[in-house]
Amino acid sequence: MPPTVTLVRPPDPDRGPGRAPDRPPEGQQAGRPPEGRRPDRAPGGPQRVRPARPRLYVLDGLRLLAALGVMSWHYTGIQEHEAIWGGRTRDAVPEAHAVGQYGWMGVELFFLISGFVICMSCWGRTPKDLFRSRVVRLLPAYWVGVLATSAALFLVHPPWVSGPGLTFSKVLANLTMGQSGLRAGDIDPVYWTLWVELRFYVLFAVVAALGVTYRRVVLFCGVWMLAALLTPRAGLPLLDLVVMPQYAPFFIAGVAMYLMYRVGPNPLLWGIVGFSYLVAQWQMHTLVIPYVSGSKHPLSFPVVLALLTLAFLAVLGAALGVFSRVRWKWLTAAGALTYPLYLLHQELGWIALMKLRDTMPPYARLAVVAAAVLAAAWLVHRLVERPASRVLRRWIDSSFASLREADGAEREERAAARSAA
Repeated sequence: MPPTVTLVRPPDPDRGPGRAPDRPPEGQQAGRPPEGRRPDRAPGGPQRVRPARPRLYVLDGLRLLAALGVMSWHYTGIQEHEAIWGGRTRDAVPEAHAVGQYGWMGVELFFLISGFVICMSCWGRTPKDLFRSRVVRLLPAYWVGVLATSAALFLVHPPWVSGPGLTFSKVLANLTMGQSGLRAGDIDPVYWTLWVELRFYVLFAVVAALGVTYRRVVLFCGVWMLAALLTPRAGLPLLDLVVMPQYAPFFIAGVAMYLMYRVGPNPLLWGIVGFSYLVAQWQMHTLVIPYVSGSKHPLSFPVVLALLTLAFLAVLGAALGVFSRVRWKWLTAAGALTYPLYLLHQELGWIALMKLRDTMPPYARLAVVAAAVLAAAWLVHRLVERPASRVLRRWIDSSFASLREADGAEREERAAARSAA
């Protein structure tokens, strides 16, 4: 199977789901400013602090649904999987293919949720807090995913990895999570979305550095959307790299939906979400192209548009409290599995499906491999993410404390030198 067929990525020269929503800081509920901080001003001027709200369990469920959708695309949506199915995917698992051919749209749902969650996570917090939360949340499971996938590819040499595509140097480059910037290529094709996410974090870090307020976040949404509309005409690769016009409307809509959750809906926020939807639906004409190539047959744009609409409505419903009664505790555990599941499922899942090819029927293989990947994701979460996050958090906090002490000592030295002079 040609390598290009395996990639779930857009036709973007800078191309290389997921992450979990951060919990609010200790003692703080989502939607409520931390103690001692000045509350937002709602539109119209008067101060308005919304009451504390419970965890948005529905977002955990949506994230898991998005990850399972992407997994369904990789396992049953891509057409030419000779090594896995012994022929066309559509012939081996026709019912699963009918669903899986649209599973890639889980990525767009991930980006919507990411805009919502990052805005929520940054409220009342500093750029240092954003940096710490992203490092702690992303790196431990990612490193495990890179090393496990690399080891499997080195040992098995699957037919879809051809030529000198995997080297020790490439593995090391992937550990930085900046391999797309280095043009080193991804060990696992799903990593391309992390490169998109990282650029979004950098953009929103500018708002965090200034101080996250309602006015500044609205301005950020407006400026980013304007840049996204102008960038395709500019013909400047660096601008396209920063602005990400293909994905901007998803993140912007998610951010605006969080503002609705925080201060309540109003015409301005409805306008941002609606405008983002209109731009996003047009971008889908471009984003669908590689998936048509991967499925080897036309995809129905009305179905794509319907799924996009459902994704917007689902996150919007969470913002407006439509799902406030959904408080199933198991969704928290399901959400925790999403990131490691996303990282582990593609290459490792393909290898498992290939190895089991002659041992059981196609749908039985799908069930066994999906269950095994979910179990592996749970192990990574419990045995890697939890303990590693505590260690990383302590290291980062101590590093910033040392930095503050060094800055303070330098200021004292300069003040003493001025006094002596």
